[in-house]
Amino acid sequence: MSETADQLVLDFVEWVAREPRAYAEVVATWKTSCPRLTIWEDATERGYVARETVAGLGLVIAVTEGGERLLRNNGR
Repeated sequence: MSETADQLVLDFVEWVAREPRAYAEVVATWKTSCPRLTIWEDATERGYVARETVAGLGLVIAVTEGGERLLRNNGR
């Protein structure tokens, strides 16, 4: 993966870390037509974010411990 894509994964994880995001918001905000820029899918596969169901909110994307560690290790 390119350095640019890795930076975008870091940006994405930081964005999600601010607050759990509704699945629909993530899809709408981070959608791309470029098959080489699958930022939120890459973050999920690497274990930085995960889907979870939250009462009253429904399906959300939230940062995992691995994602928190990524942010700390990168000064964010």
